Amino acid sequence: MRKYTSFEPKEPVVLEPPKNQPFTLKQLSEYDGNQKKQVYVSINGTIFDVTPKRELYGDGGRYHMFAAKDASRPLGKMSFDEADTDSSISWDCSDLTEKQISTKDDWYTYFSKRYNIVGKVTDIPKK
Repeated sequence: MRKYTSFEPKEPVVLEPPKNQPFTLKQLSEYDGNQKKQVYVSINGTIFDVTPKRELYGDGGRYHMFAAKDASRPLGKMSFDEADTDSSISWDCSDLTEKQISTKDDWYTYFSKRYNIVGKVTDIPKK
């Protein structure tokens, strides 16, 4: 088994215990950082509060296209393409390669070491 030390934050992060609050994709779509709300990104249906990095994930940020949706697909593909980041398909990993699935899972690990888990998406369609 490989050990990923590169996933460890440079500065220690104190995380709260994971929460299991249910969210629909529609509810998640409200957490884009506008209206002074938090910024959430979901991977594999797990929702992370990325508000501490609002400058990256909020409106105008380099990664804003991942906010307020399940971003499993674009993260796995390492894609900023609208065809992948569109919220109507951004959760769909059915056509990802093994390498892309591994990349997506690496992003999950990265996020889980930096951001609080605030809930789970309850209505991601099964493919």
